[in-house]
Amino acid sequence: MGIDSKYSGAWIVIPAFNEATVIGEVVADVRAIFDSVVCVDDGSTDGTGEVARQAGAHLVRHPINLGQGAAIQTGVEYARKQPGAQVFATFDGDGQHRVKDLAAMVDRLCADDVDVVIGTRFGAPGGTRPPFVKRLVLQTAARLSRRGRRLGLTDTNNGLRVFNKKVADGLDITMSGMSHANEFIMLIAENHWRVVEQPVEVLYTDYSKSKGQPLLNGVNIIFDGFLRGRIPR
Repeated sequence: MGIDSKYSGAWIVIPAFNEATVIGEVVADVRAIFDSVVCVDDGSTDGTGEVARQAGAHLVRHPINLGQGAAIQTGVEYARKQPGAQVFATFDGDGQHRVKDLAAMVDRLCADDVDVVIGTRFGAPGGTRPPFVKRLVLQTAARLSRRGRRLGLTDTNNGLRVFNKKVADGLDITMSGMSHANEFIMLIAENHWRVVEQPVEVLYTDYSKSKGQPLLNGVNIIFDGFLRGRIPR
């Protein structure tokens, strides 16, 4: 399958921190369908940025590690300035996301009357389920997110998202780390952006599991979902 011209206005943002082992393959897989990819090297020390550039990605570098939220904001700001950019997506750099899910989400954004499509790990029967502790953390965080519940979302911390230019122009992520996911949900609710979920499969490889979040991060995700669901922005 080659690059599809119907995706010529789509820009894929890949935040990455020390992902040199897999980032080249991730970028190459995305670029098999989507021509426009920007990798934000978030202060990596292992050559991640150069590997991504050699694989065909546009490259933006942070001199120090600022966190995934900051990397996404940087990438979206870069992408929305590019000529013809109309559709934007965030795609993890560790190889967990599938390009065919990304393509299906872009197709849905373009076909339906919505502003945002968010992937959910809990909507597809037979898909690869997250490990038990991670599943518990994610589902608890979603239940504690008042805005997420109001929007009907089941996976508020999914990093696979697709959105239109109106959302890209209004995106203002100020939380640098993993808390950006709940901030993104807050922005959807406060701006009345139309959102739907799309069932996706996440690939829990040995590599991605080896870089899994510590338990403390999981507790922080739950606490953040509870707190930010109740405090005005």
